[in-house]
Amino acid sequence: MTARRKDRPVTARGNPGTRRACAALVGAVALALAATGCAGGADPSADGDGVRGPVTVFAAASLTESFTRLGAEFEAAHPGTTVTFSFAGSSALATQVNQGAPADVFAAASPATMRTVTDAGNADGPPVVFARNQLVIAVPQGNPRSVAGLADLTRPGTKVALCAPQVPCGAAARTALDAAGVPLTPVTLEQDVKGALSKLRLGEVDAALVYRTDAAASEVDAVEFPESAGAVNDYPIVVLRQAGNPAAAREFVAYVRSDRGRAALTAAGFQPPRA
Repeated sequence: MTARRKDRPVTARGNPGTRRACAALVGAVALALAATGCAGGADPSADGDGVRGPVTVFAAASLTESFTRLGAEFEAAHPGTTVTFSFAGSSALATQVNQGAPADVFAAASPATMRTVTDAGNADGPPVVFARNQLVIAVPQGNPRSVAGLADLTRPGTKVALCAPQVPCGAAARTALDAAGVPLTPVTLEQDVKGALSKLRLGEVDAALVYRTDAAASEVDAVEFPESAGAVNDYPIVVLRQAGNPAAAREFVAYVRSDRGRAALTAAGFQPPRA
């Protein structure tokens, strides 16, 4: 008995139309298999909108609590993404951006600080204001010195912390003090609002001019004062020109500006941007 070779080619029989139909079917199957093979090599962490990978966000120190929450929500909504934050004074972060520090998004606590980045050509498009913030006088719980306004900060023996003038919270404080005609001399000038608040919490000062949001997130009392209404800071955000992940960066900015993002910011004490 002669063994049949398994590799013998099998010739398709039938009329030319049938052969053409078979060829077309084979081609379609081949294309489908090729597509399946490509899909099998795709990143399994990619979500439906294609946004994935790391996103580095430089953000003003006063955004620490709210952006940390938004970052976790963003990662949950976009599997495969990881958001890394660098929180500090806006002016320091702007300097780092202009010196080439790797970042995808910059959120500042004032338009003036943001302009140092846009003027240097390091923004990918125009910044957009996403929130506003207002100053309060932070004092220890119970307000032991009975501080009721800016003038009370000049009482003998009262130690006050301010942000440095080049920092947005410091510039806003100086605007409010000038409007009130209060010649306040602080005992310390801090490089961000968290530093000023830390001096109060450590008992090194009796009061600090900080943002309403930072006071709300700490175990201190907040004293409102009318001059703060004339020193409200707009918070702009922008995707950076050197962004390593521009698609995810744009999606993060959109998330911050979404209804969910705005709700988180409002809950933290931020005001919505001007209409």
